[in-house]
Amino acid sequence: MSLEGILPVWKPQGFTSHDVVAKVRRILKIKRIGHTGTLDPAVTGVLPLCIGRATRLVEYIQDLPKEYEACLRLGIATDTEDAEGTVIARDEDAGRKLSPEQVTSAIARFVGDIEQTPPMYSAVKVDGKRLYELAREGAVVERKARTVTIYRIDVMETSWTGTYPEVRFRVLCSKGTYIRTLCVDIGKALGVPAVMAELVRTSTGAIGPESCLTLEQIEELHVRGELDSRLLTMEQALAHMPSVRLNAEQAQRALQGQKLRMNRPNGLANASADGVVQLVGLSEDGKLLGIFDWEEAEHRLTPAKIFS
Repeated sequence: MSLEGILPVWKPQGFTSHDVVAKVRRILKIKRIGHTGTLDPAVTGVLPLCIGRATRLVEYIQDLPKEYEACLRLGIATDTEDAEGTVIARDEDAGRKLSPEQVTSAIARFVGDIEQTPPMYSAVKVDGKRLYELAREGAVVERKARTVTIYRIDVMETSWTGTYPEVRFRVLCSKGTYIRTLCVDIGKALGVPAVMAELVRTSTGAIGPESCLTLEQIEELHVRGELDSRLLTMEQALAHMPSVRLNAEQAQRALQGQKLRMNRPNGLANASADGVVQLVGLSEDGKLLGIFDWEEAEHRLTPAKIFS
């Protein structure tokens, strides 16, 4: 039986997200695999891979909030905003200028919707070219700021013993948040250079470290024929979305791409009269039929993605 579902991987240091996908493709001998959110090579942590038909769910998993544990180093800055870059500024008096309490207070002010300007060393495209490609050519171009959401920040530990103070914090944020840039912006708020010294992604939605496998474990389990037991089902991966159960007749019509008029499904508290809400369509026995758009004004369920 071919593998299908979500494989949560613990990404090792030194691998790009594409490297992880390529490695798992070689292990499983399956081409249809996609990752759910880019991690820089130096970053470790949770990287869910979608396998088989589950690749059609990548966008829904990518949109989930992400949690990270980061180390902020104060008094030093680099051109890449992380420890991998070239140092462009130093302030060895940062530890004397600031106290842990000041830094903790400043960090707390970043909770909520904030504006971020993507770093030059990022995969954002400007005029068809990735920013990191332009940065490697020595170019600096204007980037549009965008709004991201910081749901929570908790300071875990502070260290003022070295030349450059360090603050470890945990952050829950929206898709598209650059933790490197968050660290730099915290430094700006404090009036000192700052850099992200270390980063670990600790969750994507409800998928945490306890669900993840290393590349070595994936290979071992695959050889033993036991890997399928560690995959999350597509239904589990979409558990954060509202759902509706369809009877046999409705399910058949839905699978044919037909629109369904029906009573408003439960769990759609955020549906407005003129809005469209996406929800998961399940068969009577709980199997995924597809992703649907609920049109409140029409009381109509319209297929968006069907899984026959």
